[in-house]
Amino acid sequence: MDSLSALSPVDGRYEAITAPLSAYLSEGALIRYRVRVEIAYLLALSNMDGFGPTFTAEQKQFLENLQELSEKDTQLVKDIETKGHGGIPATRHDVKAVEYFIRLKCKEAGVEDLSLWIHFALTSEDTNNISYALAAMLARTHGQSASPTTFGKEMRVFYCRLARQTEELRKRPLLAKLNGATGNYNAHTVAAPALDWLSFSREFIESFNAGHEIPLTMNAVTTQIEPHDTYAETFHNLARINSILIDLDQDMWRYISDGWVVQKTKEGEVGSSTMPHKVNPIDFENSEGNLGLANALLSFFAGKLPISRLQRDLSDSTVERNFATAFSHGLIGYSMVNRGLSNITPNAEAMRDALNRHPEVIAEAIQTILRREGVEGGYEALKELLRGKETTLADMRAFVYTLSVPSDVKEELKKLSPESYIGLAKEIAENSDCGR
Repeated sequence: MDSLSALSPVDGRYEAITAPLSAYLSEGALIRYRVRVEIAYLLALSNMDGFGPTFTAEQKQFLENLQELSEKDTQLVKDIETKGHGGIPATRHDVKAVEYFIRLKCKEAGVEDLSLWIHFALTSEDTNNISYALAAMLARTHGQSASPTTFGKEMRVFYCRLARQTEELRKRPLLAKLNGATGNYNAHTVAAPALDWLSFSREFIESFNAGHEIPLTMNAVTTQIEPHDTYAETFHNLARINSILIDLDQDMWRYISDGWVVQKTKEGEVGSSTMPHKVNPIDFENSEGNLGLANALLSFFAGKLPISRLQRDLSDSTVERNFATAFSHGLIGYSMVNRGLSNITPNAEAMRDALNRHPEVIAEAIQTILRREGVEGGYEALKELLRGKETTLADMRAFVYTLSVPSDVKEELKKLSPESYIGLAKEIAENSDCGR
């Protein structure tokens, strides 16, 4: 697509970033997943004892090869759906178009006897819910290793928050169904009442788990559609990840604004159309905006998809087609925050200067030591000295001389400085296990 004619920035301005998602979430990808599920189901039927089609080794190989669709094949499926092909009228039904495509390919290969078993006893949702679940297994997020400084500890906070959420994302299964038009295996059992269709469905659904971090698990109790509760859980999980990154974006924006973090300049880059000196924190701003858009969509998905009128309504179908948009905005946000982090350097001197301009931060340390020593009124005396006033480190140390405490405690208090008052920040940044 010409980026200048694209209606959405995810396929236009940011196409270079979002292009990898096309293999998982585009219309063509959905068609490929549907064909994959239909053929896998056909092959699974052939492995049942005493039921299903019997394929030769060559026929099985033909079907396995058919799962690898070319762009021409993908377009053919779309043509069957929208305008018809070779005597097949337009189906106006995306899954039926997949079925007719497989039938057509079987006919062309001289194996028409396979055709009767294609989509056997299934409803389109059996194919769709597994196809969307396979596409939704793609998940990307961001984490950053921490350095042993107080700035590193702040980055470690974000790392640990993200680590917890991504771990939850990986271990949460997506539920899927393969049980027919009302979830009762009606057509299955009338055709073969003695077979264990529940076990067959479970094994078929779990057969897609090889190589995927997020597993599929069978939901045995559904209407015509899988209720999508695990979709909602996953989308809420992704939204929490995005919210953490928005928090990081905003913190980095403030650090840059305060001069505590310096951005690297790029040759030819313009920060303002009128102010030549500006180096804008545009990557973090861009990330924040895109992650906000992603969250708006993810929240809508999570609220909408678990709701369906009685056995089935199709309002979820058009909504599911927008998963790619939400994931694309998320991917843009992740890419931008990564780019922003790769172009910054902590300004240790500016941080040190800011600390030294605010020696009052050690007041907490002083009053805590005074409490330890049993000195009453320490907090109130410091409040009188500091509140609403500009104070120097010399003022703080002069205050220490007025205290009625042993000389060794006075020496302990005089050694306090904003730079040294960092608690266990270094240890937390270097060694924290993020609560796992």
